[in-house]
Amino acid sequence: MHLRTNDMVLILKGKDRGKQGKVQRVFPKDAKVLVDGVNVVKRHTQARGGVRQAGIIQKEMPVRAANVMLVCPSCQKPSRVGSRRLSDGTGARVCRNCNEVIE
Repeated sequence: MHLRTNDMVLILKGKDRGKQGKVQRVFPKDAKVLVDGVNVVKRHTQARGGVRQAGIIQKEMPVRAANVMLVCPSCQKPSRVGSRRLSDGTGARVCRNCNEVIE
């Protein structure tokens, strides 16, 4: 998966198209990411014996990873992510717009 926690992403599809947010959590098995302040839904919850109060709560739901695009920290543009082998043998993510190593 091309996304990691704390990456800034741009939402490409859905009701929140055009919004930017930080990735809170990544679910590689499901190919989904949880983005801060995006895809907020309302859930009606039942009280659970003093643990949780009943009512309507708002929570973020995961978004398909294919529907978000990484915002490059150096050029501040949404870009595709490539990979490159560095001189010390480790792999790194690369911005396809400015060819800078991400992170």
